[in-house]
Amino acid sequence: MLSPALSAAHTAAALPQHQPLVAAIRDGLVESVHYGSAIALAADGSIQAAAGDPLAAFYPRSSLKPLQAVAMIRAGLELPADLLALAAASHSGAAEHRDGALRILELHGLAITDLENSTDLPYGVAEREEWLRTGGRATQLTQNCSGKHAAMAATCVINGWPVRGYLDPAHPLQQLVARTVTDLAGEQPLAISTDGCGTPLFALTLRGMARAFGRLARAAGPLGNASDGGASPDVPSTEAAVGLAMQQHPQMVAGEGRDVTGLMRLLPGAVAKDGFEGVQLVGLPDGSAVAVKISDGGDRARMPATVKLLEALGVDTAPLAAIATAPVLGGGHQVGQLQATDFLSKPVNEAP
Repeated sequence: MLSPALSAAHTAAALPQHQPLVAAIRDGLVESVHYGSAIALAADGSIQAAAGDPLAAFYPRSSLKPLQAVAMIRAGLELPADLLALAAASHSGAAEHRDGALRILELHGLAITDLENSTDLPYGVAEREEWLRTGGRATQLTQNCSGKHAAMAATCVINGWPVRGYLDPAHPLQQLVARTVTDLAGEQPLAISTDGCGTPLFALTLRGMARAFGRLARAAGPLGNASDGGASPDVPSTEAAVGLAMQQHPQMVAGEGRDVTGLMRLLPGAVAKDGFEGVQLVGLPDGSAVAVKISDGGDRARMPATVKLLEALGVDTAPLAAIATAPVLGGGHQVGQLQATDFLSKPVNEAP
């Protein structure tokens, strides 16, 4: 049972008005339905399409990492592009990810003991199995946020801020992150919590997060220029630096076999990041963007809904066919598939 305090909070919280986004079809029968909310913003920031409750507050979870990386670049952090991509990553825990986090620490005179994230096994299935076969255990380095935490500790060294306690919401680093998130999303956080790795977490609308990712991708694309924040045409803005790093090193943002890495490889110019509990963000070079929240947190439903939204923006999604669905198996053979519904034809509570 919920405690009285949690029960009261649950009663007081308004449930988002989600709608069916993705269905699992088995031999022609709908077996499961994933509800959620979604939004597609045009390049000018207007709403191109929406479904469910895109103005409700959601925790972006790890899709917030690119915005946190922008804050660190604004604070003077300088990293090679592959390591900057790792700072914005939920990595699979492969050797290149673990070694990358170590490189960030070593470049700034830090050690693994300076990390304040939680411990975990590698996130990727193959990476986890290999790690366990070699006698590995849950560590801070193998936890999927270790690149971000290494970069946070490094940013503290650069600025002369205390490394110990860098996750405290009152720490100068986290205060800067909060201001940067507000700036990029164009809205004030509607609630504050703590993410699984221990980092302060801000609740935002899907529209606000889509707006932020549109800024990242536009700054990194051909339309980005010094007016977006760079000191000169040859100096990328902080947003461009993060967006370009993610585009150039998509394997560092997630890992081999991960759909986010696959999407950025298949859709040049896109900046994409997933988050736990069914969150997906994609920004496009013209500044348009999409955002998805699956209400039950189902990870398998993120990409089918996302590809459907990209279609609403006029994106040729044929190259994304392999990640736009997944087979439903029976006896080891495909008997159906996971597919997006026609959720954009009758949007519920579409934002004005």
